[in-house]
Amino acid sequence: MTLRHFLTISDLNHDELIRVLDRASALKALRGAPEHPKPLDGKSIAIVFEKASTRTRLSFEVGIYELGARPVTLISKDTQLVRGEPIEDTARMLSGYVHGVVYRTFGHDRLERLAQSSTIPVVNGLSDRFHPCQLLADLMTVRQSFGPSLKDVRVAWIGDGNNMANSWIVSAALAGFELALACPAGYPPDSQVLADAHAQGANVRLVERPEEAAEGATVVTTDVWASMGQEDEAKERRHAFSGFLVDDAIMKRAGSEAIFLHCLPAHRGEEVSESVIDGVQSRVWDEAENRLHTQKALLEWLIT
Repeated sequence: MTLRHFLTISDLNHDELIRVLDRASALKALRGAPEHPKPLDGKSIAIVFEKASTRTRLSFEVGIYELGARPVTLISKDTQLVRGEPIEDTARMLSGYVHGVVYRTFGHDRLERLAQSSTIPVVNGLSDRFHPCQLLADLMTVRQSFGPSLKDVRVAWIGDGNNMANSWIVSAALAGFELALACPAGYPPDSQVLADAHAQGANVRLVERPEEAAEGATVVTTDVWASMGQEDEAKERRHAFSGFLVDDAIMKRAGSEAIFLHCLPAHRGEEVSESVIDGVQSRVWDEAENRLHTQKALLEWLIT
């Protein structure tokens, strides 16, 4: 079997993406039933964290167990990584012990180095550049609301041009939906990610104001203004992001059928109002749950 990694969502082609999303829906329907498959029975999966985690840790640990495998969680401060062991040596060691590894880190280059030296599948549990597992859950949630075709969807991203914005751009190129991003001056998405998407013919555009991005959108989504590792920029970012709150007025621009997504954790009153995230258009809890189902489908596909 050819070794495959999942470092960004474009590591799947369009047909593979749809296959994983379809399988996630099937696994969700089978959850708790005796006929739920255990295709990873007898295997072990390492989950390595250099960043704090709630949803990623829970969804992967539970999902790996439900697939019949054993999750082995490693916190970097308790490993030799924190003492400077080369990531390449860690990759070779893990390849001899387990059947796959989920890695949540800072620089995306660390993921790439781990994958290059691994003989087992490597999954990006989050890096500073991409968060592809979250996008699988987001796209599953969109399909639950609007049907299996993603090509008629129009997504509005409002906020920081961070790893989530980059992942939405890559997903738009892969799945064929329209994407408008409103990011404050000085906080755009990765220019190379955007250029690559445009080269593939993606319908992705940058706009200046949140209202413009939200106009007629099917999906409105955002993220915190200061991500992990940016805490010292929080005050500066609050000033720069003034006017980028997703509130009832923004959702009204999108329309009553639109849904709101957020990868969580959220800061109510900062990037999103309480009335939106806790309102009838919010799908954030379905979205959070779908991390479990999509990651199970992904791991099954990668490892078997």
